Amino acid sequence: MTEQEKIELRDRILAVQERIARAAEQAGRDPKEITLVAASKMNDAERVRAAIAAGITVCGENRVQELLEKYEQNAYEGADLQFIGTLQTNKVKYLIGKISLIQSVGSVHLGEAIAKEAAKRGVRQDILLEVNIGREQAKSGLLLEELDEAIARLSEKESLHIRGLMAIPPIADETTKNLSYFHEMRQVFVDILTKKYDNVNMDCLSMGMTNDFETAIACGANMVRIGTAIFGARPYQIVSP
Repeated sequence: MTEQEKIELRDRILAVQERIARAAEQAGRDPKEITLVAASKMNDAERVRAAIAAGITVCGENRVQELLEKYEQNAYEGADLQFIGTLQTNKVKYLIGKISLIQSVGSVHLGEAIAKEAAKRGVRQDILLEVNIGREQAKSGLLLEELDEAIARLSEKESLHIRGLMAIPPIADETTKNLSYFHEMRQVFVDILTKKYDNVNMDCLSMGMTNDFETAIACGANMVRIGTAIFGARPYQIVSP
């Protein structure tokens, strides 16, 4: 990276941090409540290291192979590392011991695979349950009516610690910015808080990305996953003239 690119990256990070703080304050919340997860998919180790040097404290990766490659290059040194993408059960073994939180547990089957691997390693793995709040067939995640049973079953696993919920709503409408989905997720989150489960803490509500994170914060999100606003458009997001 050139020095100019590092400056531009730092400026984008500062701008995002300021937007998070402003959104939190407008909602009557402390900006320190909001965790910024830098979604570093398709950004190499050098860019990740530069982002951490510029103030990023949590990185989120979507792909296991990419995470492993950058992990070997010490890309995440100085930051917390989480997994936020679709995860296949046969890849779980590569993550346990490297990441603090798996945000995208969208089925009981996946949760059980994580529990088994964590037990084998003698660790207790923090997870979030992914909710398919928009009921989109192309997306993974639990439907709302499946959530209670999933929590009941996975909370029995001593090697798991359910920390909360994660959601990826449909592409944000420019007018509403997914307001209705975020409100619904917040209500589900609050409802679960009133129930008593073992191994369930419910302190994380992860929702909101580049196009809608301010709305998510207004609705109660305390973790936002932001890639484009930090690293710039990824190659597949750039439309040729």
